[in-house]
Amino acid sequence: MTSPLKCLTDDDDRYQKSFNLYLERSGEHQCMRDFIHNTLPDILSSVGNGKSRLNVIGVGSGEGNIDLEMLSQLSQKHPWVLVDNEVVDPSSQQLDKYKVMVGQKPDLEHIKFIWNKMTASEFEEQWRQKNITKKADFIHMLHVLYFVEDPGATVSFFQSLLDKKGKLLIALVTGESGWGKLWRTFRSQLCNNEHQFVSTADIKTLLDARGVPYQGYELQAHMDITECFTEGDQTGELLLDFLTKVLDFRRTASPELRQGVLRMLRDPQCSVEAGGRVLFNSNCEVIVLDALG
Repeated sequence: MTSPLKCLTDDDDRYQKSFNLYLERSGEHQCMRDFIHNTLPDILSSVGNGKSRLNVIGVGSGEGNIDLEMLSQLSQKHPWVLVDNEVVDPSSQQLDKYKVMVGQKPDLEHIKFIWNKMTASEFEEQWRQKNITKKADFIHMLHVLYFVEDPGATVSFFQSLLDKKGKLLIALVTGESGWGKLWRTFRSQLCNNEHQFVSTADIKTLLDARGVPYQGYELQAHMDITECFTEGDQTGELLLDFLTKVLDFRRTASPELRQGVLRMLRDPQCSVEAGGRVLFNSNCEVIVLDALG
């Protein structure tokens, strides 16, 4: 039975506001940057294996901050190599911001940007319809698999695009994070017809069942959600929308669902309280896959 609630992604303006607020309140981007600077260089060291041109696909690239940091590490590991970078994101707002950032960085002349205003599923469909045979050396999908119909099939498709020595990098929340516990508890009552409540635990279970090897790197982060418990607080309303992926959650959810979610958000399984603030466990994990056999 699908939920009558509307998904947050139905309203791109509100989604962008809530997403930007999440970034302000969460340490996730900083954790990802630490991973990019401290761990990713070793992962990228064998990518391309001496090629003079590398193909990169960024799925769900957003405004490009994290993308450009990864591209910088790739360029440092493989200086003088040309890069074709496919950017995939359904939000014109985010892509416009990305393009502005690229225009402000003259040191990116060795990178060709190919812009794709579409979802991961639309990109896959287009790739199949055009029978594209080009292989990718590095593909990254950060918090994308929540928005596809079949996460396992999507992982398989993008892994199949990897060239020899290629790497697929996937980031999702962990099953033991506050996100994982919240979504498992209320999966059937939220808009699961449009948003997959999937964690790295789910993806690793699929990979293990297929015998696909991978490497995992857990990143610890938290998110200040204190205002969620103050009715009428605009910051809290936006954060609640982002946590549940429901548009106007406090206004449209039933009293029982609203109370249950707020109780779970404050539960020690999901959050800790420190200095009068409620800090939500937003740990995520990066999974790295090699090219298929």
